[in-house]
Amino acid sequence: MSSLVAIWCASVALACAILAVTRPSIVHALIWLVAALLSLAACFFALGASFAGAVQVLIYAGAIVAVFVFVVMTADASPEALARERARLAAAWRRPAAAVSLVAVPLVLGLLSAEPEAAAANEDAGLGAILFGPWALAVELASGLLLAALMGARHLGRRRQEP
Repeated sequence: MSSLVAIWCASVALACAILAVTRPSIVHALIWLVAALLSLAACFFALGASFAGAVQVLIYAGAIVAVFVFVVMTADASPEALARERARLAAAWRRPAAAVSLVAVPLVLGLLSAEPEAAAANEDAGLGAILFGPWALAVELASGLLLAALMGARHLGRRRQEP
């Protein structure tokens, strides 16, 4: 029964992810992204990986989305800016999509042939040791660096918009 719930949650996450990347409104895309991340957490919980589900909710659906909300607040969402972006990126999705498919197909084929129980047995201890072990300071420094880069991008973007 739990595998059927996991498959259902994974299909909901896939649908939400597709909606997230196809919405023209940045706020709607962010809401669909939150739905996709929470669906993935539900998938982890259904498969018995409760630690991974909790990490998914806390880090991705919590912290990362908070950073995205900050980006949405600082982004220029005027109709003129959206029209410029659409014109500039009309065909830019083809090459990244091809690169992702070149990576994703062997990954999916490898995951289908792998033993899921062996990976899930070591998941909690390994991830917990990394998060609360000697790399905790490095993770916090990296998050501060990402926030500084975001603020720098906001500053440069605002300067470019001024006449």
